[in-house]
Amino acid sequence: MPVRIDEARHQNSAAAIDDASVRGERSFGRLDRLDRPALDDNPQALQYALWTATDAAYKNALRGYSAKQAALKQFQSSQTQSDFAQAKPVVQVSPLVALDLDRNEWKKRIVEASGLYASDPEVKSFAADVQYSTASVRGIALNRYLVNTEGTMVRQGYAGYNGAISVGGQASDGMRLSRDNGTVATTAKDLESASAFRKRVIEDLKSFDELRKAPVVSADDYHGPVLFSGDAAADVFTRLFVPNVEADRPEMGTTARTTGAYSSSYKSRVLPDMMSVTDDPLEAKFNGKGLLGAYSIDDEGVPAQSVDVVDHGKLENFLIGREPVKDFSTSNGHGRAAPAQAPHSRSGVMIFKSSQPLSKDELNKRLLSMSKEQSKDVYAVETLGGELLPRLLYRVHADGSRQLVRGATFDELDNRSLRSGIIAAGNDFYVSNSLGAVPQTIIAPSILFEDIGVKRATLELQKLPYYAPPAIPPK
Repeated sequence: MPVRIDEARHQNSAAAIDDASVRGERSFGRLDRLDRPALDDNPQALQYALWTATDAAYKNALRGYSAKQAALKQFQSSQTQSDFAQAKPVVQVSPLVALDLDRNEWKKRIVEASGLYASDPEVKSFAADVQYSTASVRGIALNRYLVNTEGTMVRQGYAGYNGAISVGGQASDGMRLSRDNGTVATTAKDLESASAFRKRVIEDLKSFDELRKAPVVSADDYHGPVLFSGDAAADVFTRLFVPNVEADRPEMGTTARTTGAYSSSYKSRVLPDMMSVTDDPLEAKFNGKGLLGAYSIDDEGVPAQSVDVVDHGKLENFLIGREPVKDFSTSNGHGRAAPAQAPHSRSGVMIFKSSQPLSKDELNKRLLSMSKEQSKDVYAVETLGGELLPRLLYRVHADGSRQLVRGATFDELDNRSLRSGIIAAGNDFYVSNSLGAVPQTIIAPSILFEDIGVKRATLELQKLPYYAPPAIPPK
């Protein structure tokens, strides 16, 4: 459904203090002014909407500035960083983007995909155990216009698409289980073909059935090696690393550089010496795959820059928008905004690399070697769910055989383990495109942790349905 949003903000780059709150919102914690004008491209209607929004934003800014001045008087030390960094004006008018999805074709695909559990000969034998099967396709095309009094005039946009499948149900003991994944792309033509999407659904259904029959992880707590696939590693970095290098200004009156776990880690080691991290929004493709996090100018009118965040384990830079923090007085082109939200420091395309990469076979050999040395089984995880819970976790025996287990959680998977626990990384890069409110891309290799805890999760098991499901009519 088409939506048009206009937004007016007051920002004073000529003054050390403006009406910004400590979280980067204008008007001391409020969005200045947000409206949804008509979609009929009437010039007078648009002019009126922008005029009233700008007027309201300026009035809000005056109130916000007074409130901030009063708040700053509570503290003995004066504010050392400006509230808004200066930037050179930029002019760029890019072509408009639009959805190019074949809706009728994808409608057929998702209708078929959601019913395969009951119709395909490979999987219909356990159809009664599938409590839900859903398929969906989502597309977004967003065009942004930015004009400010510095002289910046920018029109740019992005498009993204996601074809997804979700199947789930319960194991015999009542544990709820699911398989959820899909295909994400920058263009509709780069989504999976009909046959590939169908194959994905069948594989997810088989995987769900295997998971449903798998044993619960051992009740004995485990500490030892765990190998994370590139898919799982991308989730780990997304949750534990990325937010901590997106520099948000801390609360007023504090001396911290930024918020998060790395607020005092500048120039300190946050990853193993072999690991380096770069955020490069200008990289639009990786190994031929389009990257959703790519952009040329950020949402504050600053050209995107490639930033070496970590160099051989040491934190060298934060990602910065136009709200400065200690030691970072100018933007490096990472001020990004979700629709109808204020800009914040956000990553674009973040790439994790090792100076000593191992092949997938070499990583597995090292895992098995550690299993033999420690005379115990070890673990390998393929995919993670919310809260970094393992979805597909395998108990790996010393002979290389694997056993799928369920109902596990990780212990001590945190920033300390990122800093000191990774002992090897692969050369098998996994591209994780996220079509969220702010599109982002994480590119990560498999990683081997020396010591991670694996234990049985404390889950409330649900009772199985008392009655059989409704009969599926024959086709």
